[in-house]
Amino acid sequence: MTGFNVNAARAQRLEALGHSWTFELDDDSFELPTELTRTTARELRDLDDNDVDGLLQLLLGERQFVRFEKHDVTMQDIAAILDAYGKETGLGLGED
Repeated sequence: MTGFNVNAARAQRLEALGHSWTFELDDDSFELPTELTRTTARELRDLDDNDVDGLLQLLLGERQFVRFEKHDVTMQDIAAILDAYGKETGLGLGED
């Protein structure tokens, strides 16, 4: 009997979702990972629940976060981004 093949399941997920999820803001484009490493998940868990900038910085990475900060973004914009991201990737960030 063959057990569950993690590599095959991962390959299937990445084929369906790709390696990144993108969103556009004004005339700029950003990418978020479709899968999180355990290290990133741990870093997210260690953030304060209200640390929106820390969350975005972890997901976007330093270079994208610097570009993101230049935009006039509301908390509602961020909630909409995280909601769409969670629905499309199954990660469910920003949920209570």
